[in-house]
Amino acid sequence: MRWRHVEIFDAICRGGSLTQAAQLLHISQPAASKMLATAEMQLGFRLFDRVRGRLIPTREASILAPYVARLHQNLDDVSRLARNLRSHHEGLWRIGSSPAFGLELLPVALSRCRQAHPAMSFELRTHHSGELLQALETRDLDMVMSFDQGESSGVQQQVLAHTELVHVTLPGVAPLRHWEEMAERAFIALDADDPVGAMVEDLLQSYVPDVAPFMRVQTHYVACGLVLQQVGEALVDLVTARAMQGRGLAIHRLPEPLPIPVSILTAHDDAGSGSRERVLDHIRQALLECRFPD
Repeated sequence: MRWRHVEIFDAICRGGSLTQAAQLLHISQPAASKMLATAEMQLGFRLFDRVRGRLIPTREASILAPYVARLHQNLDDVSRLARNLRSHHEGLWRIGSSPAFGLELLPVALSRCRQAHPAMSFELRTHHSGELLQALETRDLDMVMSFDQGESSGVQQQVLAHTELVHVTLPGVAPLRHWEEMAERAFIALDADDPVGAMVEDLLQSYVPDVAPFMRVQTHYVACGLVLQQVGEALVDLVTARAMQGRGLAIHRLPEPLPIPVSILTAHDDAGSGSRERVLDHIRQALLECRFPD
């Protein structure tokens, strides 16, 4: 089955007739009819039955249809990738990040970078890891900033710096002196699929295995927001905690330091450039300045 046969098959499925298919493909109706006849001859079975002036897919065509739809989706992905490769230039950087970095750290870093390099421009998207990795693979993003340390095919990873896990409460609430005290507190847990959430889950399992969190949330800043609403306490990354501190959040050190690596992910065949390193220098500096409050 050649690509032109795939095109006529898809066009008839969408249009319902040879006339509509011909219009979709910008060809004549006789040419569309000939393409369909050739496709059916090569396949060895009918693709459509004519019913009351419309072409209705046969059983065989209905089985083929989802595979043809996937072919078109793959072609759309290739077309989008080609557009992105054509439009990319040294001055535009499309950066994706987990929501934690989009609250304050990346806006600060990119603002400084823009001041230092006025010719640069940026697109910033915040999303969760799966969506960000997909956008990186199709070149919809140039780099992704994440806590995720899991390996992924087609992606190279560079640890940029480290932040740390911290305990956030309302002002006046005592910090944790020992891990076992978590059993006496109402903790809001992060989603276990989140890299930091998995770290917190390991802590709970190690020190208070019989205590289940009464609430789980997907993002760090939602956990902080619930703390501010007097719902409970949380263990989150320092970057998010510092961004939320101005709203009245108290930040405490943990009984022992727990570093969290911050990584930059890029496509496996991205050789890098001086321009990208200048962007990363500003992000790295912003991370280094995001220290535990005095």
